[in-house]
Amino acid sequence: MALTLFNTLGRTLQPFEPLMAGKVGFYGCGPTVYNYAHIGNLRAYVVHDILVRTLRRAGFDVTHVMNITDVGHLSGDNDEGDDKMLKSAEERGKTVWEVADLYTRRFFQDTQQLNIQKPTVICKATEHIPDMIALIKRIEDRGFTYHAGGNLYFDITQFAAYGELGRLRLEDQKAGARIGVDQNKRNPHDFVLWFTKSKFENQAMLWDSPWGRGYPGWHIECSAMSIKYLGETFDIHAGGIDHVPIHHTNEIAQSEAATGIHPWVRYWVHNEFLVLDKGKMSKSSGSFLTLQALVDSGYDPLDYRYFLLGAHYRSQVQFSYEALTGARNARKSLLDRIRERVQALGSPSSLSGLRNSPLPPSFREGKAGAYLAAFHTALDDDLATPRGLAELWGILRDPVVSAEDALRGVCAMDEVLGLNLAETVETGAPEESETLRDSIEALIAERAAAKKVRDFDRADRIRQTLKEQGIILEDRPNETVWRRG
Repeated sequence: MALTLFNTLGRTLQPFEPLMAGKVGFYGCGPTVYNYAHIGNLRAYVVHDILVRTLRRAGFDVTHVMNITDVGHLSGDNDEGDDKMLKSAEERGKTVWEVADLYTRRFFQDTQQLNIQKPTVICKATEHIPDMIALIKRIEDRGFTYHAGGNLYFDITQFAAYGELGRLRLEDQKAGARIGVDQNKRNPHDFVLWFTKSKFENQAMLWDSPWGRGYPGWHIECSAMSIKYLGETFDIHAGGIDHVPIHHTNEIAQSEAATGIHPWVRYWVHNEFLVLDKGKMSKSSGSFLTLQALVDSGYDPLDYRYFLLGAHYRSQVQFSYEALTGARNARKSLLDRIRERVQALGSPSSLSGLRNSPLPPSFREGKAGAYLAAFHTALDDDLATPRGLAELWGILRDPVVSAEDALRGVCAMDEVLGLNLAETVETGAPEESETLRDSIEALIAERAAAKKVRDFDRADRIRQTLKEQGIILEDRPNETVWRRG
């Protein structure tokens, strides 16, 4: 089947048809580098990576652009709150430039550990101020702005399609309901394009502009940089679901106001939240976990990637260490099965040859080819990674599929999943069966404790979690034993 994506603009599954045959322009919202990325942030970049890998597997030449927000982002998306960069610098006793450099480097260390491919273009906001000024000038020349209190604002009443992406009902918003935060706004949904009157003392990042010395609002950077590298209209824009009502809505307004082109972006792809027990993960609330925190707790970063792939990107996912342990056990079992298949070939080095060679006609015509086709169908169906993982397990478990064909299929599937399966087996990375056994035994002990206090729902959940990882439990009179299913 052809690739279909759920387009937030219209709220429907749509066949993907690029503007130019064989080429895709893709922009993914990048990090604001004032702190470590938390694992909820990182979900978005795993989703972007799966999308880009799926497009490239389908034969598209993808230009993937990602911004680095190192200026202009306030803690509230609607021009409210503190300056994130300035506040972080003050707390750490560093300059804003040092803070941006530190957390940019740490972000890319995280994405590398998660096996996320680097974008084609990585663009820092501070290096594209002239592009932002030029775009703001175009918006101003077309009559979509006003000056107030020294700042330049976008006037949403001049843009008839404002709120289409988020299906906002502006008439339900009380006039002036939020103007108290910024008395200069004519409408609570208006937003700043350029600040010359900062509400913060000692603003370090300032540039000359036609409107005075100052700095850009947050939203303008994505419009300016995506247009610079992808053109005035392009195929896909992605980001977290929280960007829909303000950031992406404002991007559309200012971009289409400047260019007069509708639609500016043809497909909008948004991933749902990763949540903790107490709600959405948030740096501002202090309730967030970093990837390094997971590593310090004994998990491999690819355990977390596997955990994310086990849920559809448009589903909200609740994080728990129990669930992450389940993902770790599943990935270890997967690697054990790959090793078993490699051993059946009689030569571990043969895996490298299979990984780097084309699929023969006999593979495509046989049962292994059917598994791979089903895998591609799953990913083409709005990136259905849980179904893709099921096909991966299926090809490894099926006794009818030869070891050679099973491994060929695994390598082909992993080009999209990005779990580094063949590389992990080839390099002998530390995936010791002893560690796997310890994890399984710990869950069995937890299940026994739950049964002892008659928490049978939890006991059943643990059994089901293990079953989904290919581990079958058998309760005996004095013990519970396990085996691979």
